[in-house]
Amino acid sequence: MICDKKDMLDDENPMAKKLRNRPIHTYMCMECSERIAERTMKRHASGNFRLYRDKKVEDDW
Repeated sequence: MICDKKDMLDDENPMAKKLRNRPIHTYMCMECSERIAERTMKRHASGNFRLYRDKKVEDDW
């Protein structure tokens, strides 16, 4: 949780179903989501952004 804002989701909302069925997922309000996206884009544009991913191992089989 990033902020203390409480949002009501409709039971039929796809996000509500996702949160119910997979509790590991978290919900962020739109303001927090937009703020994180904006800051991520700024870091990406500055060149200080690294996305760490597993190296793919090619199998010759």
